[in-house]
Amino acid sequence: MEYKDTLLMPKTEFPMRGNLPKREPEIQAKWEEQNIYKMVQKRTEGRPLFVLHDGPPYANGDIHMGHALNKILKDMIVRFKSMSGYHAPYVPGWDTHGLPIETALTKNKKVDRKKMSVAEFRKLCEEYAYEQVDCQREQFKRLGVRGDWENPYITLTKGYEAQQIKVFGEMAKKGYIYKGLKPVYWSPSSESALAEAEIEYQDKRSASIYVAFQVKDGNGVLAGDEKIIIWTTTPWTIPANLGICVHPELEYSVVEVDGEKYVLASALLESVSKTIEWENVKVVKTVKGAELENVVARHPFYERDSLVMLGEHVTTDAGTGCVHTAPGHGEDDFLVGKKYGLDVLNPVDDKGYFTSQAPGFEGLFYDDANKVVSEKLQEVGALLKLTFITHSYPHDWRTKKPVIFRATAQWFASIKDFREQLLQAIKEVKWVPAWGETRLFNMIKDREDWCISRQRAWGVPIPVFYGEDGEPIITDETIAHVSNLFREHGSNVWFEREAKDLLPEGFTSPHSPNGKFTKETDIMDVWFDSGSSHQAVLVEREELQRPADLYLEGSDQYRGWFNSSLSTGVAVTGKAPYKGILSHGFALDGEGRKMSKSLGNTIIPNKVMDQLGADILRLWVASVDYQADVRVSDAILKQVAEVYRKIRNTFRFLLGNLSDFDPAVDKVSLNDLREVDVYILVKLNKVIDKVLTSYENYDFAGIYHAVNNFCTIELSSFYLDVAKDVIYIEAANSKNRRSIQTVLYETLLALTKLVTPILPHTAEEVWEYIPGVTEESVQLVDMPQVTEIVNAAAIEEKWDTFMEIRDDVLKALENARNEKVIGKSLTASITLYPNAKYKELLQNIEDLQKLFIVSHLEMAGDQGNAPSEAQSFDTLSIVVKPAEGETCERCWVVTPTVGAVAEHPTLCKDCGTTVQEHYVK
Repeated sequence: MEYKDTLLMPKTEFPMRGNLPKREPEIQAKWEEQNIYKMVQKRTEGRPLFVLHDGPPYANGDIHMGHALNKILKDMIVRFKSMSGYHAPYVPGWDTHGLPIETALTKNKKVDRKKMSVAEFRKLCEEYAYEQVDCQREQFKRLGVRGDWENPYITLTKGYEAQQIKVFGEMAKKGYIYKGLKPVYWSPSSESALAEAEIEYQDKRSASIYVAFQVKDGNGVLAGDEKIIIWTTTPWTIPANLGICVHPELEYSVVEVDGEKYVLASALLESVSKTIEWENVKVVKTVKGAELENVVARHPFYERDSLVMLGEHVTTDAGTGCVHTAPGHGEDDFLVGKKYGLDVLNPVDDKGYFTSQAPGFEGLFYDDANKVVSEKLQEVGALLKLTFITHSYPHDWRTKKPVIFRATAQWFASIKDFREQLLQAIKEVKWVPAWGETRLFNMIKDREDWCISRQRAWGVPIPVFYGEDGEPIITDETIAHVSNLFREHGSNVWFEREAKDLLPEGFTSPHSPNGKFTKETDIMDVWFDSGSSHQAVLVEREELQRPADLYLEGSDQYRGWFNSSLSTGVAVTGKAPYKGILSHGFALDGEGRKMSKSLGNTIIPNKVMDQLGADILRLWVASVDYQADVRVSDAILKQVAEVYRKIRNTFRFLLGNLSDFDPAVDKVSLNDLREVDVYILVKLNKVIDKVLTSYENYDFAGIYHAVNNFCTIELSSFYLDVAKDVIYIEAANSKNRRSIQTVLYETLLALTKLVTPILPHTAEEVWEYIPGVTEESVQLVDMPQVTEIVNAAAIEEKWDTFMEIRDDVLKALENARNEKVIGKSLTASITLYPNAKYKELLQNIEDLQKLFIVSHLEMAGDQGNAPSEAQSFDTLSIVVKPAEGETCERCWVVTPTVGAVAEHPTLCKDCGTTVQEHYVK
């Protein structure tokens, strides 16, 4: 007889290697065939609803690591909720309007917009958007994200647009929507107005000029030979100058330098003198800023007055304390100019070129005009100093080109009119991390108006008609009619029909006595599109509800979707559209740098999945502190893959040692388990409790560490190691063996369920092999719960103490191995001299030699009686010697009992008896 045939070695078809890139698509195909999303929804129907509302990614291009981080986080939460007492539908969405798609068509697809109508161009945009949606949908599904992929929400669909019109109409009805001429962020590269959310700041090198404005009328305070000095980093705005602002409370000095007299803030005299390189500066007199009000200066090169005005926005942080004011090119300038009755001069067109309103500079691009304007100032003797500075400057976040402030007629949502409601709503939301509340609160508290109009073709039209007198017409009747038209035909109907055909039949207005109407040609800001999703999705879809339980997006969405959703939500309902906000950081490379193609440091999710598998990517997401910026690299993913391997090997060991275990027949009751087995269940309880709490708190790193530590420390390094000698060697139905298998089974069930939201493919694969389960998928069960164990605390304390002793024994064995006293631990005989504190504990534990994995163990006297050759530790002293006897061919124990059973001369007594009783027929 070959004695190896009598060992109950692991038997499983569960593969050692994951081969995730190959297996995952097969598992996903099975999910698709089952329609697992629908099965889960049916199972949880009737439970309390949990809605995580998907912030729509922009439909353009392949997904990147930021997408993967975001979608995996959402999926882990939704999967957990559906396994923990909730009904958690997940409706993915896409943002599909806006400039990037227009640009993709004109640049990449070479579409000539001039050769087609707006409606025709918009149809091409729609087709392109759907192509991108289809591409991204497959990539999100490859991540293992479960959702209603066949019925997502898309911002260009008819129903969505119809609801968006209702949001606009409701805001207009409450007086929050108005049209006005004021400076807004204007992107010459996009030829459109932008909202604050579409601005990002980058360093820019700009000219820094000091310019002298000659006093024309000193108003009894200044003399005609004095000059007011302004400072600006935008020389191109000088042609639009109509005034100079001073602070009413600041002190201003009139100084004499080389026979010339200049006016500037006293607090800035030293820094200005140093910059302009003045010497022998003499202060002639000082005046309060308030005294300078209504002084009139001359424009440096135009026959035009420049009025001195008072402005609270003036500071002494930089410059001269005398602020160049162009009402057409700055918000503060606009507001103070309005107060003093100045015109709003804007001599720059949509593309950023000067018009005839800037004589001498017509046709120049604004940025190129910086040099020409500076030269003109030099020519007329008004330029005191020209240098260059690098400073943070607003850029268009899509084109990455600088923007300007430019006064144009735009549509606005007046945030200030319901700001207090917004601030109150913010306080009622649960924020994770907590600083999110402060961040959004500070953004809202200073916000005045939201520019919602864009001068583009691809978007939802602003549903406004104009009467013959130019008056905008927005009524309940027109809004309802346009909303219904969009629901039936889509928003393209706005561009396909004349205004009269878009109005209700028989519509009349006192603003159009002749019945003639025109329509608005601007579209809405795309943030208004996505910000209306609480109405267009949460209200529109019957399986969802408003407010959502959670919005989860990147930290850039405090200025984006979190912000616009709050603004429209509070405007329409008086409440935030979300109960909770959870934000994550950005995905950076291994050195903490932003990923970019130019640096060659991008990690592509599709490539990671092709090489390692989606579950490795998902485990990486679980491992990081995602609320801050996170790092990812090939080396980091390799480390995660190693942790995955340990977890998978744990599953493989558990499955392999349950091949002959039928839980319905072989399971041992809790009361009949050995104490060491109960100890592992106590530890399992702790893991279950920790993991469930971590899921509830969205602390996925806590789950990652809890599961990894349990697999590595309690299981692999201890329990599975000592269990092998029982499971492989004792008779199949022995009580000890079935006790251990019971613990292995409970551990396997619990761990598989616990990791399902994070490692759904691996958990599904494991589930197929678990004996006794009847559900088609692990996704159709609930999370494990903590089992009540009598005296759990005492058992844990006792065995934790034992583990301290065991650590010292293992150190002693390692030392003996290094000194060539023994080989493997099973070749050792140990004599223990425990510290008095631990002696009684050791005497009350059975099978110590098996727990220490040695061939012979003897308990001797107290630690104080240990011989000189003993190794001493805090818990005990120990003598390690080679075990006496021969090695059993079956259990590898070295013992004098080898040959005790005559029929099996190479086996020890225990193995000989087992083989004789259970294998010899």
